[in-house]
Amino acid sequence: MPISNETKNFHFLQRAGFGVNTNMLTTLAEVNTKELVKKNISAAQEPPVYLDKVNNSIKEMITNRQEDAKMKGEELGKNLKKELTAQEKRQIQVQSREDLKNLNLLWLDTMVKDAAPLREKMALFWHGHFASRQINVYYQQLLLHEIRKNAVGNFGDLLKAVSKSASMLSFLNNQQNRKLKPNENFAREVMELFTLGRGNYTEIDIKEAARAFTGWGFRLDGSFVFRQALHDDGVKTIFGKTGNFTGDDVLEMLLQNPQTAIHITEKIYRFFVNDVIDVKQVKYLADKFYKSNYNITTLLTEIFNSQWFYEAKNMGCIIKSPVALLVGIRKLLPMEIENPQIQLLLQRALGQTLFYPPNVAGWPGGEAWIDSSSLMLRLRLPQYIKDDDSIAIAVKTDDDVQMGMMENQQLNKPKIGKNYGGNQIRANVNWETFAAQFDKVPREALYTTLEKVVIPTKASPINANAVQAQANAGTRLSYIQSITIALMCTPEYQLS
Repeated sequence: MPISNETKNFHFLQRAGFGVNTNMLTTLAEVNTKELVKKNISAAQEPPVYLDKVNNSIKEMITNRQEDAKMKGEELGKNLKKELTAQEKRQIQVQSREDLKNLNLLWLDTMVKDAAPLREKMALFWHGHFASRQINVYYQQLLLHEIRKNAVGNFGDLLKAVSKSASMLSFLNNQQNRKLKPNENFAREVMELFTLGRGNYTEIDIKEAARAFTGWGFRLDGSFVFRQALHDDGVKTIFGKTGNFTGDDVLEMLLQNPQTAIHITEKIYRFFVNDVIDVKQVKYLADKFYKSNYNITTLLTEIFNSQWFYEAKNMGCIIKSPVALLVGIRKLLPMEIENPQIQLLLQRALGQTLFYPPNVAGWPGGEAWIDSSSLMLRLRLPQYIKDDDSIAIAVKTDDDVQMGMMENQQLNKPKIGKNYGGNQIRANVNWETFAAQFDKVPREALYTTLEKVVIPTKASPINANAVQAQANAGTRLSYIQSITIALMCTPEYQLS
């Protein structure tokens, strides 16, 4: 059965963004899919607004330290431990945790409201690919900006920017990587996770590359610095080549290797198309990606304009990440959240807190998003939002555990309901605005229309009788509200 133009557009907007804005629903059938793809890619290429949530006190402290260093003729950042007093370190740590929460919420809002959803969706992908668990909000902001700025640009530029970011160099200990005492963490992860993938390098390659990255560090203000005195300028043998290689040389070697294009393409395919790899399609895409000198836009355009991207087997087959689920709900239902920090609790309970990946490999995705407690919360979340219910989750009191800094954190199953106290979800949904889109839809066609809007792509039919059994038919508005929520609480809504 041919797939309608409208269904293709719904599918594209779910995968290349976070779903459909309320004001787009009535016109989506009229839009040409290739024009929609072109428009979204063009918007994604626009420079992003810098997301800044660093407290002014931290900015002033860094600025003052910079001025002091200049007056003394010192290099800022040469010895970070001696540049800040114990009180200043505590102040930055406490404020950074609070600022990171605010940055998290600011980015969520940007995903919901920004005119370039593809850029933010791609940035979310790179946020997991270049995972950095760094408590310093200033460094995280700088890394996020590089990711968003290069999200659909050139992968080589993105790789180099991330590799020289204070956040990544700090997280992977390259500040301690120096001549005669090499630290292999950064060299290993740049090969295993960021470029080639596991098994496509040797331990000797890692050891020698670590020597090449010696001297790479950062100043207190987050800027990259190469410290020649700490660099091992001896001869190194990497990937069978011998020379006095630097860190930049290693990155170029990694980009010259076609395996990097294959590894990145496979991950992007799983993120945007299907968890099950089509080897033939990936090989074709990786070849084009490599020959384009790693132009990310070229790769995405090839995917989104292909016929196979819109095949039934590739629809309704990817489990939405917790962030994609939350953002998608907010895009579909026009709402204002009175207590936005509840979204931090929801991220934690669902298993994906922005800026706090479980480890350097990022979030595994796929079926890993689902367990017994998170599935219950995911299925009932729309109803909790409608009912202003409370969520109480018991966690350890340590702030690093609460915010996901510990790899093996143990969260108790969430207790949900007004009787549990906890944190109430206070979301004001403008149901009148949502329902107004369907004013011209006959009453007998309302259910079919709502199902098409809420769950436009699905692998199998929805049990319409079970959904309609939950309808409140008192008024047209109550019917639209109750059916919409019932559809959002189905297993099919968890998939895109």
